[in-house]
Amino acid sequence: MSPTPPARRLRLGLPKRVFSQVLLMQVAIAAGVAVLATGLFLAPLSKQLDQEAMRRALAIAETTAQDRHIAEGVLNTPPTRNGPVQKEAERIRRATHAEYIVVLDRNKVRWSHPTPSEIGHIVSTDPHDALAGKEVMEIDSGTLGRSARGKVPLRDAHGKIIGAVSVGIKYDSVRADLIGAIPGLLAYAGGALAVGALAAWLISRRVQRQTRDLAFSDISALLAEREAMLHGIREGVVALDRAGRIRLLNDEAHRLLSIDAEAVGRSPDEALGEGRTADILAGRVTGTDLLTVRGQRVLVANRMPTDDGGAVATLRDRTELEQLGRELDSTRGLIDALRAQDHEHANRMHTLLGLLELEMYDDAVEFVGEVVGDHRVTAEQVTEKIQDPLIAALLVGKATVAAERGVALWVSDRTRLPDRLIDPRGLVTIVGNLVDNALDAVAGTLHARVEVELRAEGRTAVLRVRDTGPGIPAEQHELIFTDGWSTKEPPAHRKRGIGLSMVRRLAERQGGSAKVGEADGGGAEFTVVLPEALTDPAQEPALTATADTTVKEESR
Repeated sequence: MSPTPPARRLRLGLPKRVFSQVLLMQVAIAAGVAVLATGLFLAPLSKQLDQEAMRRALAIAETTAQDRHIAEGVLNTPPTRNGPVQKEAERIRRATHAEYIVVLDRNKVRWSHPTPSEIGHIVSTDPHDALAGKEVMEIDSGTLGRSARGKVPLRDAHGKIIGAVSVGIKYDSVRADLIGAIPGLLAYAGGALAVGALAAWLISRRVQRQTRDLAFSDISALLAEREAMLHGIREGVVALDRAGRIRLLNDEAHRLLSIDAEAVGRSPDEALGEGRTADILAGRVTGTDLLTVRGQRVLVANRMPTDDGGAVATLRDRTELEQLGRELDSTRGLIDALRAQDHEHANRMHTLLGLLELEMYDDAVEFVGEVVGDHRVTAEQVTEKIQDPLIAALLVGKATVAAERGVALWVSDRTRLPDRLIDPRGLVTIVGNLVDNALDAVAGTLHARVEVELRAEGRTAVLRVRDTGPGIPAEQHELIFTDGWSTKEPPAHRKRGIGLSMVRRLAERQGGSAKVGEADGGGAEFTVVLPEALTDPAQEPALTATADTTVKEESR
């Protein structure tokens, strides 16, 4: 036989669902508030009933003391069971339903009492205050038990105090009134509790819909997973509330946007400054896979609205991909140039072969000299004016590409650039972008020409790139530097609208500027000014000496 399974123990505890816990807690709170309110109401009610009983006793005592028959009886008759004072006091007691009415003289001797045998005896409680002319309200115990009492002085026709009147209301009746009020209070409390329970149920149902009937443990797990996911993914995530303020940033967003945790609670304009990135996050620029530049990074942003009126934006770093795309463009251009040169070289070799076969040796020598001399002259002209090897190599390569595209690339006679650049790679990026854009603008036009002027003015580098293309309308002079703006069709591997934006940002990062105007004779002229782009000429000998020392040490 199989063993009998152990009996399950009954476990008492809070339910797991958020809906059930919220409902249980709210009902418990409503019940507690109802009980507390009932208790807080009963405490002053008891005191109020005591006050009313004492005031009633005092009012009866005052009415009794105003009866002239009682004052005359105290003055003119002895204290007896059938005396006029006893009869009048009992009449009033029965009419007012008081527990007792005791009339006493200044010697504290009773003249009336519900128990006739007590008449003629001294009272059990001290009537000193009443005999002194004061009105007294109290709850005290006497021969008839605990009662609410009122005591007043008894005066004759001339206002002289001749005794006192003490009236008592049975305390059990006061307690009965209090107990009688409890059912009504409980009914009201029960009604309030029912309304509170209904409100708690409605609120809990709303919480159930909003939390999708999850347990607290499920919510905790989701929060932990969200934190792990947000800070573990390689995309930047920025969450904004319905007011457009940043409420969440993950680690990647901190890195890509170069902002810290203080940005939380602020608008994108306050956290990032005015610009395309802030416009995308704020929703002023819409679309998918929007390009923007932040610092030296090229970012792709997507913004998705949320049900609560806020939004979530994701950011991807395309800097390396953009650089690879530009290198691919350059490589393709070089390949096209090499392919064209290959055809040209074949033609030249055929020409040379024909000259040799015709035994025109002098013409063959002259032809070879001209071909080699053209290339040498172009390279020499560039290197004489531009001493930085990176910039010179770039322009020589661009001249070759331009020639194959039917464009004349000229280096201005005013160009003078010494080999003192602090950041030659940054200037290579600027020159390359501007020359590429100029070549694209003039390609396919008659007498296409691009002129590059690059000179040093002290420590400032000034670059001008002119072309003979259609030019740029005045209203677009600032728009063309916006991230993602372009009039050209994007290539397959990447998007356009980044080059000019990067040019301006690189210039502004060095405290310079980038602008566009109209060139003489038509076309566009781009001007970039880079302050402190070159080292101080006075430091050149020291730098040369340092470089020589380094070479000598390496040769050892």
